[in-house]
Amino acid sequence: MLKIDRPVYSKKRTKRNEPMRVAKDDVDVRLNIPGAVVRQRKDFGDATGLGKISGEYFTLAAGVDTTPLFQGLEGNMCQCPHWGFVLSGQLTTTGAEGEKETVSTNDLFYWPPGHNVKVDTDAEIVMFSPQHQHSHVIDHMIEMTKG
Repeated sequence: MLKIDRPVYSKKRTKRNEPMRVAKDDVDVRLNIPGAVVRQRKDFGDATGLGKISGEYFTLAAGVDTTPLFQGLEGNMCQCPHWGFVLSGQLTTTGAEGEKETVSTNDLFYWPPGHNVKVDTDAEIVMFSPQHQHSHVIDHMIEMTKG
């Protein structure tokens, strides 16, 4: 007879401070400029060693290029890692050594520290990023767009 080990569940439930599901429209808009809307959900998780994680939606128009927005950051690039999914569109990242990688609709991606992004076709992406690091980058982009 085959014996199947079953997990042991505690009868005591833990309360969650935040829902597991968050609708896109419930994610705070941090940056809204022609061609780009940046949403960020803080305290969206915790990856050991990276601290709090934020969940983010980016809606980007073809032609958007982060290069001018990242001027003044280390290496003039985003130094924050990102894990994400392309809902629609196509984007190309350029790394510090000039290497390029393109992601398209339905691709999962990881962008390591040291990148710029150019939007090839209108795109919508979901990203998960270390909150402290990426908030610094988003705050920098906000400052760069002030006229």
